Amino acid sequence: MDAWNKLAAAADWGYTNNNAFNPDTAGWRSMLLPQFFEKGALGDFDGVVWFRKKIIIPAAWAGQDVKISLGKIDDNEITFFNGEKIGATDGYTQSRNYIIPAAKVKAGESVITVRVFDSGGGGGLYGADEMQLVSASGEKISLAGTWDYKVGFNIKSLPPMPVANNPNRLAVLYNAMINPLTPMAIRGVIWYQGEANTGRSGQYKELFEGMINGWRGVWDQGNFPFYFVQLANWQKREADPVASGWAELREAQTQTLELPNTGMAVAADLGEADNIHPKNKQEVGRRLALVALDKTYHKKQPYSGPMYKSQKIEGDKIELSFNYTDGGLKAQGGDNMQGFAIAGEDMKFHWATAIIKGDKVIVSSPDVTNPVAVRYAWANNPVSSLYNGVGLPASPFRTDNWAGK
Repeated sequence: MDAWNKLAAAADWGYTNNNAFNPDTAGWRSMLLPQFFEKGALGDFDGVVWFRKKIIIPAAWAGQDVKISLGKIDDNEITFFNGEKIGATDGYTQSRNYIIPAAKVKAGESVITVRVFDSGGGGGLYGADEMQLVSASGEKISLAGTWDYKVGFNIKSLPPMPVANNPNRLAVLYNAMINPLTPMAIRGVIWYQGEANTGRSGQYKELFEGMINGWRGVWDQGNFPFYFVQLANWQKREADPVASGWAELREAQTQTLELPNTGMAVAADLGEADNIHPKNKQEVGRRLALVALDKTYHKKQPYSGPMYKSQKIEGDKIELSFNYTDGGLKAQGGDNMQGFAIAGEDMKFHWATAIIKGDKVIVSSPDVTNPVAVRYAWANNPVSSLYNGVGLPASPFRTDNWAGK
C-alpha cells in the first residue's frame, strides 16, 4: 500500500503542481457542493479531485479560532487553509470538523482547498447542511454552493489498488471457511444469505447455483441436501406497487429450486421493517425442518406454502393456479387478500382485489380492464396474505418477465 501511495502521489496533478499553495485556478471547472462526483460533471469517476473555494473572512473574526465543517466526505480528504494543512480524515462515514488556529485567521480573502480521494463507488463532499465556517462567537458562513475543482488523477490510470483481506474479497470466505472442510464428510447445508446482493438478482441466480454445484463437486458426495431461506421482508412498506430489488432476489432464490435436492423456507412474513436481522428465527428453523423432514428423512408431510404455477386470463380477471395447496388455499386478514397487484399491457401495476375460489385465486381491478400480469408480495416489505391449509405462506411471485419494472 505504501508503494501504491507513492505512485498515486507522483501521478497527482495537485501535488506535482503544488496545488494547495498555488492560487492560480486556470483550467479549473466549477461544481455545486455538496454532491457526489457521479451526480456532477465527472460521471463514473474514482480517484482524486481537488476542490477550492475563496471566502471573505470578516474583520471581526480576525485573530480568533474558526471552526470549519465540511460534512461527510467519500472516501478520504485533506483540508488546507491558505495553503496550510489543517486536517485530514479517512472514511466516508466521518464528519469533517477542524479548527483554523487564530494566528492563521486574517481579515479579507482566504482560500479553502480540499483534496478528496475516492477509491470506488460514490465520491465527493456529500454532507448536506453541514458545510460552514463558524466563528468563536457563533456566527456562520455557509460553504455550500459553487466550488472550483480539478482532477488530480483518475484511479484507472494506476495499477490496481491493493486491497486488504476482507470478507468481500474474491475467494477469501471460501478459502478460509469452506475449503478446509472439504476433506470431511457432509450431510447437507442450510443457507441464509442474500441481502447484500439485492439489485443484482440475475447475477445472484448464476452465482448461487454455481456455488451449490461447486460445493457438491469438491465434496464429491453427490447432490447432498441444500436448503435455504428466502429473503425476509424489510424496510418501509410502499403505498403503491413499485419495482423491488428484494423481490427480484427472492425470485432468483425461488428459481434455484430447479437444482436437484434443494429446498426453500419462505420468510417474507417474518421480517421487521426496521431490522434487517429479524428476531423470529424459531419459525424460520421450523420451516427449514419441515423441508428436511420430508425431503431428507422421508417423513412425508407438507413443507411448502403455495407456489405459483400458471395464470389464465378471463376477460377483466386473471385466474391463478398453484402447487403446494395442502389443506386448501387460505386468506389471512379477511376474504379480500392484500399484496396482489395487476397490470395491463402498459406495465403499470394497480392494487387488486384477490379472492380465493377453490384452489384458485381470482385477481381483478377496476383500473385494469384488459389485464395481462399479476404480482404478489412483490416489494421489499410486502404484505403476506395467502397461505395454505397447514399455515405456510405463499412465495412471492410475478407472472410477467418485464425488466426494471
